[in-house]
Amino acid sequence: MIKGRPWASFRFAMGTVKATISVQNCLTNMRPFFMLGLATLCFAFLPVHAADSRPNIVLVIGEDMGPDTGAYGCKDAITPNMDRLAKEGALFTRAFTHTGVCAPSRSGMVTGIYPLTWGAQNMRSKVINPPHPFTEKLREAGYFVMWPGKTDFQGVSEKNLADEKKLWVNYSKQPLGKLTDKPKEPFFAYINDTVSHESQIRASDKGHAENTTALKPTDRRDPAKIELPPFYPDTPEVRREVAHYHELVTAVDYTLGRVLDWLKAHDIEKNTIVILTGDHGRGMPRYKRSPKDTGTRVPLIVRWPAQIAPGTVREDFASWIDFAPTALTLAGVPVPKEYDGHCFLPTALNPPKYAYSFRDFMDESFDKVRSVRDARYRYVRNQAPGVDEAGKVAYQEVGQTMQALRKAQAAGTLTPTQALYFNPNRAAEELYDTLTDPWEVKNIAADPANADKLKELRGACDAWLTRCGPIADMHADELVKKGIIQPRDPKYEERAKSGQANEEEAPKKNAKKKQTK
Repeated sequence: MIKGRPWASFRFAMGTVKATISVQNCLTNMRPFFMLGLATLCFAFLPVHAADSRPNIVLVIGEDMGPDTGAYGCKDAITPNMDRLAKEGALFTRAFTHTGVCAPSRSGMVTGIYPLTWGAQNMRSKVINPPHPFTEKLREAGYFVMWPGKTDFQGVSEKNLADEKKLWVNYSKQPLGKLTDKPKEPFFAYINDTVSHESQIRASDKGHAENTTALKPTDRRDPAKIELPPFYPDTPEVRREVAHYHELVTAVDYTLGRVLDWLKAHDIEKNTIVILTGDHGRGMPRYKRSPKDTGTRVPLIVRWPAQIAPGTVREDFASWIDFAPTALTLAGVPVPKEYDGHCFLPTALNPPKYAYSFRDFMDESFDKVRSVRDARYRYVRNQAPGVDEAGKVAYQEVGQTMQALRKAQAAGTLTPTQALYFNPNRAAEELYDTLTDPWEVKNIAADPANADKLKELRGACDAWLTRCGPIADMHADELVKKGIIQPRDPKYEERAKSGQANEEEAPKKNAKKKQTK
């Protein structure tokens, strides 16, 4: 048993083996890709002592932001900086996170290990003996780590996370943390903009105006012309929130533009990798907290001058679980064998065949879902009988879109597609063809024509959960009894009343009162 880390003992007992991505293998296997116009990788993989030649890495994250940019074909997007980044680098069409909510998503990213392995799958739970953040290894290797943004890691220690740190930054209102002077090189910077968070989508008109002061009149979206998904009722309130969301994505785009300008001003853009992504889908019902594409598919755009050809489109899988091994590989640091992900930059040597996701406690609302996605199909395993997809998350219920859904549910006016969200009798297994059914509303698991695909993805799910180990199947109460996590946080209302809710998490007190009708 590994002292103090029962999750690690479970894992090694299951015989999980992870191959370290070595510098030698990266260099050897990259030769075929030189024909695609990619330049030599020797600068990226020099030994640690040659720090000047290793790339800087800047990770820009839009909170609760899905792939809703012009480069991804979103008609309602005004995102010139994101679109420019895609033209100058690579756009990933199959980028996913492993869950549809922030803390479990971020905890997997910062440790390189699926939260199901070490007990971090339940939102607002703290693991007692968690893995260490990958940035510790970056710092040991000589990288200057800046983390002027959100942490929220489900118990992962922040003690040695970064050299410079500032939490809960809304970059639409504040300077870019420590990103003012030219930093020490090489550096890693994590910039998480909270302006697009769920709480800001439903802000008052005054609050929304404050969040979007940088926007020009042409950046504003007309709610009447916004495209709605088929699972939303068409009401002014819903349209208002969706329009707010798209304008907040534009605000994140302005943040990205400031970062790009900062790199250029200090003449460090040529040796800096810029990664633009989101921690999960948009912060609205049936997006955020969903293990399906709407909740787990994220934007991923990467610019690395001279290493990634401009206008590259990548169709291989890349996941948030891959960020840690990718950053370490680029820094010339051996990747720990317990890491789950793979290095995807400047290209993937052995791209995975599947992307995995899960859903457990969402604050006070319980569910248990495991899911596997291949290039076309998504398999969903529902393990909480009698629980609908909407759940009952108090923090989500205050939004006007959720209230519109509840009102239509009570009135019996939901369409069959919209009513699926509230169905407590979900099938034990679901299968979706994302090519013909991108919203994943037509379950084809019972069709005999899909039996082979269902069997394949069921087996892939079983294999993944076996690799994760026994903790992946444990209820939160069992995790508490076994000393793996602390007792779960009280439900949202109790946290808010006691002042324990995060500042960014708490709804605006005057939001409902000042909203336009």
